[in-house]
Amino acid sequence: MKRQKIRKLLLIVALLLFPITIWYMSPYLIIQGAMEGIATGSFVVFLLMLVGSIFFGRLFCSYLCPMGGLQDCLGCVNDKAPRQGWKNVIKYVIWFIWICAVMACFIFRKREITIDIFYMTDHGISITEIYNYVIYYGVIILVLIPALLCGKRTFCHYFCWMAPFMVIGSKIGKLLHIPGIHIKSEKEKCISCKKCNQVCPMSLNVVELVNSKKDFGAECIQCGSCVDNCPKRALSYGLKRSK
Repeated sequence: MKRQKIRKLLLIVALLLFPITIWYMSPYLIIQGAMEGIATGSFVVFLLMLVGSIFFGRLFCSYLCPMGGLQDCLGCVNDKAPRQGWKNVIKYVIWFIWICAVMACFIFRKREITIDIFYMTDHGISITEIYNYVIYYGVIILVLIPALLCGKRTFCHYFCWMAPFMVIGSKIGKLLHIPGIHIKSEKEKCISCKKCNQVCPMSLNVVELVNSKKDFGAECIQCGSCVDNCPKRALSYGLKRSK
């Protein structure tokens, strides 16, 4: 349980730092920079997410994402499990359209490509002007409303523009047979107490996945909540090399 306390503390710190880091996670700034031939800080961050997820899966979502921290806090208000299914595809549609727009902007740029990690920031700090808080609170509301209406980490499930980078990175790791962090399960130890289902922030049916010996899949963020709450130690972290 100590690991979960540390994880939640890191998420809260990430949320408190969001006014400083928001531009480094901005999909719009990538497009704006691309039109000027600039690879922005958010471009670099998303690239690092893609590469990092080859080895670490979606650990960013569970340990460092500011909006993950916000949604976990809102879980105290509405802990309902969002429905799995076709709605999960929405984020990939959003991501694909956005990526096409970014590529088009880079292709039709008017300057040579340069890198400016601190693009549109003031000495690396994102929000330094009062009017920028309109954007900041707009993003907060964009994440807050779905979580309040539909339950735990709804934005992660349906709308997050960052999740596809990590999902794709994880799949690249499997394709290249690179060992990556995942949740291991031992079916024979499982007593179907469903404590893992209750604590999973992504509302996965962990018991069903364990008993069917299925991979936890793209929606698992490797937070380890199921691992730390399993009374029979049927779950654990491990390194997986795809065959």
